[in-house]
Amino acid sequence: MKATLRIGARPSKLAIIQAEMVRDAIAAALPELEIEIVPIKTSGDNILSPSLADVGGKGLFIKELEQALIENRVDIAVHSMKDLPAILESRFRIVATPERDNPHDALITSAGTRLKDLPKGAKLGTSSARRKFEALRINPHVQLVPLRGNVDTRLAKLQSGAMDAIIVAIAGLKRLGKLNDLRYEQLDEHDFVPAAAQAALAVETLADGKICGADDIERAVVSLNHPQTECETAAERAFLASIHASCVTPVGVNATLTADRLALRAILFSLDGTREMADEISAPIASQDAGAAARVGESLGARMIARGARDLLDES
Repeated sequence: MKATLRIGARPSKLAIIQAEMVRDAIAAALPELEIEIVPIKTSGDNILSPSLADVGGKGLFIKELEQALIENRVDIAVHSMKDLPAILESRFRIVATPERDNPHDALITSAGTRLKDLPKGAKLGTSSARRKFEALRINPHVQLVPLRGNVDTRLAKLQSGAMDAIIVAIAGLKRLGKLNDLRYEQLDEHDFVPAAAQAALAVETLADGKICGADDIERAVVSLNHPQTECETAAERAFLASIHASCVTPVGVNATLTADRLALRAILFSLDGTREMADEISAPIASQDAGAAARVGESLGARMIARGARDLLDES
């Protein structure tokens, strides 16, 4: 019987596009393989609360996909990696981390206004605690307004005048083909540190056994892995794990691997945004040594914990 690879993904337009990117890459390696994308609605898709922090965090976007893996309704799941917890359950593994896109956030306005130049009282839409607190560091005079929904929903709020500005990940805009139609400011990753693994995808499967029980399919999926992305995201996720961050912790962390050296910067806030802590580290690393990259993330986490990071995060 001819094998069919079933790819699980959320039903949003962006999630399907991301699954199609993975599908097409696998098809290039195995053109005879039948590949099906299986849309699976998650709890996060069903909940309309303006803040995910109130209802369980971004983990709501993965549990139904992981259940589909357990029940053998899909063979792999494609996630936005920033939605995954820093430590996966032992039943699962990340089999590939494709090359990530631009990890920066963008401030979008109708007139191309920069974040620091938004006038007092300007309505800035975001429901991310990290984005809220980072935005207020740059411009404390804006009015933060909760904003959830897909990219089209967020852009519609801006275009209708309900918002003066919104903050969205550049990678999502690019994958949806919308980036060139917008006036935006790419927010600097030093002052506006992105979320861990922002713009990266994760291909997840069960920890036991080969994908579809087939060596050639396993190899084809593994071949999607991009070593630089794997190292950078390993450092970022290890940092999150070391400070015991949850999916709703207001924290940004960004790694850059160049010329066998890994630079890692992080910023975290108290839960009410009144206190912050930032730090960065740089260390030599082999370009394909994700384990060494993870140790750099752990080192930065340990250093920030020694400075009081846990006390800061435990504040209410």
